[in-house]
Amino acid sequence: MKSILSQIKRENQYLICVLSISTVASLCLFTRDYLDYTIVGYLLLVVVSLLAIFLDILPVLLSAILSALIMNFFFLKPYYTFHISNAEDSLLLFLFFLIALINGVLTHKIRKAEKIFQIKEVRVNTMKLYNALLDSLSHELRTPISTIMGSIDTIQSKTLTISEENKLKLYTEIEKASLRLNHQVENLLNMSRLESGVIQPKMDWCDLKELVYNVLDSLKDDLHFHKIAVIADENLPLFKLDYGLMEQVIYNLVFNASQYTPNGAKIEIKVEYNATIDFEYNPDKLMPCVITISDDGNGFPEAEIDKVFDKFYRLQNSKTGGTGLGLSIVKGFVEAQNGKITLENKVEGGSVFKIDFPALVMNIAAISNE
Repeated sequence: MKSILSQIKRENQYLICVLSISTVASLCLFTRDYLDYTIVGYLLLVVVSLLAIFLDILPVLLSAILSALIMNFFFLKPYYTFHISNAEDSLLLFLFFLIALINGVLTHKIRKAEKIFQIKEVRVNTMKLYNALLDSLSHELRTPISTIMGSIDTIQSKTLTISEENKLKLYTEIEKASLRLNHQVENLLNMSRLESGVIQPKMDWCDLKELVYNVLDSLKDDLHFHKIAVIADENLPLFKLDYGLMEQVIYNLVFNASQYTPNGAKIEIKVEYNATIDFEYNPDKLMPCVITISDDGNGFPEAEIDKVFDKFYRLQNSKTGGTGLGLSIVKGFVEAQNGKITLENKVEGGSVFKIDFPALVMNIAAISNE
């Protein structure tokens, strides 16, 4: 409610003050013969205090002045005049106005101080996040860069004699480090694109089975100690999606699984197509494409599942390294294609990422039979 009222224009705030004070005074006027005017004063003070919580200082000052004038004109004898018959009522009116004024000003200052405190707190948290990101980036970027520079120095060294076999290993290390470095840079660029709102999916026909195997081939070194299973129908149709975004989504999910599951764990990628499923967000009769990436690792802490897609978030007990961008980018790229991603733990252990896309389909088997 505060955030809504804070956006109200100043002119409308004046109107709210006048209507609020007038409404309460009108209701009290009908019971003037039964209520003591001090009770009316308390009610008007409450209204001024409430207005001070939500509105700017000038409209609050107006409400304090207006309530004092109404108190004098309608509730202090003689009625319908600003003349006050005795000194006691004059003092009461003066104190009423003073209390309403002080109350409104102090409440406004407290609210302003709270805003300043919140801004400072946000800045502190932002700096902490910024420093954490720099620490993670320095680690993630330094490691492959050091590997590349060390390997190149060794190859170019004139004091060492290196066999062709060792040179080939060093070249392989350089390639792996370059791919890792490129992956981190891609994540940063993709996050920048998401935040700037320039992600415009280029929809085209995608062979998701081919795309999955291409991703697995690029991650073969990271998946060397894992068991990989791909489940997809032999006659899987083509889906109209953004190939580049989908490649990054599957790459990040599989890479994440390879990094945070123990050696020997099984990673399963399943692509399904069910024309009978009816999506509630499917006004164009699009058919569902469902991609599931699961593992039999340790799963995610239940208390942190809702946070894993947040930018820069890393699990409390996760290993050193990582920028916390991978899953955030996955969510952004999925939603950019009108899809939805969910995460849950398996009862028997491990995690399941499920992605649903409403997509146009092209049946390859039907085309080939024509």
